[in-house]
Amino acid sequence: MQDYEISTRDGKTIEARSYRPSSVPATQRLPVFIYFHGGGFVLGTLRSEDATCSRIVVDRAAAGSPVVVVNVNYRHTPEYKYPTAWDDAEDSFHWVHDHLDDIYGDGENVVIGGISAGAYLTASLTLAQNTGKDLSLAQRPKVRGQVLMIPALVTEDYYASQLAKLRDPSVSSYVQCEHAPILPVSRMRLFGKLLDPPGGPELEFDRRINPGLATAEEVKGLPATTFGIAGRDPLRDEGLLYAMLLSENGVPTNVHVFKGLPHGFRRYGDKLSASKKWDEVITQGIQYALDNPAPGEFVIKAH
Repeated sequence: MQDYEISTRDGKTIEARSYRPSSVPATQRLPVFIYFHGGGFVLGTLRSEDATCSRIVVDRAAAGSPVVVVNVNYRHTPEYKYPTAWDDAEDSFHWVHDHLDDIYGDGENVVIGGISAGAYLTASLTLAQNTGKDLSLAQRPKVRGQVLMIPALVTEDYYASQLAKLRDPSVSSYVQCEHAPILPVSRMRLFGKLLDPPGGPELEFDRRINPGLATAEEVKGLPATTFGIAGRDPLRDEGLLYAMLLSENGVPTNVHVFKGLPHGFRRYGDKLSASKKWDEVITQGIQYALDNPAPGEFVIKAH
């Protein structure tokens, strides 16, 4: 492991940590996986993600396809509100490309991923690069893929368009999972309130905070995307709808649903047999992106 400080656009610094397998030469250039943690934009540290990032490194090396992982500790609410975490994610993406010689990474093979809030940042960054609206991102090598685990993708104020896509909104995940463990709707709303995004109708078209509302044209050309979605999660439907949107517009998708399990169930470790599959979805999702898969039909793999 190696720790770094990343300079941010507002003159501050954030922490990052890289992880490399000991089984490969220290100077061998490897594909890079940029990882953003979950925690509702409130929780998370470098140390809290050590196990996850180390596991990815060990598992990818054991599979014969080693990677270097860069764990980014973006800033949190309530001290830092929207869009600070989004700015930090983009600044860390640029930092990785500017410091490939330090981490011995391959800039042509960068995959981005995260959990919950981290998946939110991932989806926003990757979409921004794809649309070309952020020229600084568009000028970097295209992201090879993204891994979105239990992603948040839409603010509640603009969720009506998501409900309109459902055959029966009365069984939406907001309704079915209102009182789900770990992330009930009330807690999800608290996290959203702490972000404190500016009001106004223009927020609906702000793709940083509402990537799930992207149009067909905006998602065309996105890189291969892996989804890990929990069945008993208020965020379930927005993940599934975004996966369907991508698939229908020619984006290779790899979609996994963990039936009956709540948001963030991985915290229970070996007590749940699904935890092993969760780990596999992440590590295999990285390889899925690097394999440059072809688009296919929209298929959900249930576990």
